[in-house]
Amino acid sequence: MSASATPPTSAGAAPSTIAVIGDIPYGAEKIAAFPADIAKINADPDVSLVAHLGDIKNGSSLCSDSYFATIKADFDQFQDPLVYTPGDNEWTDCHRANNGGYVPTERLAALRRLFFPVPGRTLGVNPKQVITQASDPAYAAFVENTRWTQSGVVFATLNIPGSNNDLGPWFGVTPLSAEQQNEYSTRLDATLSWINTAFNSARQTGAPGVALLLQADMWDTSALAAGGDGLTGYDAIVKRIGTLAGHFGKPVLLLEGDSHVFRVDHPFTRTDPLYGIHPLAPKDLEVPNVTRIVVDGSGQANDYLKLSIDPSAPAVFSWSRVNF
Repeated sequence: MSASATPPTSAGAAPSTIAVIGDIPYGAEKIAAFPADIAKINADPDVSLVAHLGDIKNGSSLCSDSYFATIKADFDQFQDPLVYTPGDNEWTDCHRANNGGYVPTERLAALRRLFFPVPGRTLGVNPKQVITQASDPAYAAFVENTRWTQSGVVFATLNIPGSNNDLGPWFGVTPLSAEQQNEYSTRLDATLSWINTAFNSARQTGAPGVALLLQADMWDTSALAAGGDGLTGYDAIVKRIGTLAGHFGKPVLLLEGDSHVFRVDHPFTRTDPLYGIHPLAPKDLEVPNVTRIVVDGSGQANDYLKLSIDPSAPAVFSWSRVNF
């Protein structure tokens, strides 16, 4: 490659820190405590951005407009830019009777109107501009899929919810209705395209790393038990991430919620017990540069993940957990 064709690098990018939360607030006690949790994050001088990985309520409460408005008012108290990606509890699972019996696509549309009022701008008292997939006419509905650069690293949010990526039957109807199947296939196409875009951007800019933020725990083994939702809805996504991360070769971080218990693992590494849960390509794909973090959530969400990004460090990413 000639010097003129060499991609720019992030050698001059400064380190930074963000806060990551998810699956919060769950239930009356956590809802009441949420403003204080926000204040704790606001008081952290290191944090320059907050990411919420989705599930703004528990799975057995109403998906009402009034509840959404309450959480939006809480979100508006974050002093730093707030990036949010929707979770299954606030749209895909809202068909449940105890959630109000809503059509999930209607609830997703409501979330988009309320939480993404200006496409390409985050929430928070001091919002920032981000790139939204909705700027592409082919994906105009997907305002929630965003991308930005932090310390030279490409960050991207992806609307990938739990409940097997919305393959859990709406209202218990099987086979899936045409509306549900269309929702799944359309969003899957958008997701795969946005993953491509994130890695393309990282390669073109010489980014030291990539971070993908989503709600679903795509390796939640409890979903494979009898009566579980399954994990097949994530197969194509896992395959795409593994393939592109392998080609990228630099640190890739997956930030997930959904299963509520903090863990750090390497599901694309052969020695990890989660390796091989999803069909991979090429055969026996192993990508040791991928690290996954699942954040604490639900009733035990008593901390936030303090994620530091240092483009000059070999690992790029480091983290700690800070109690509320």
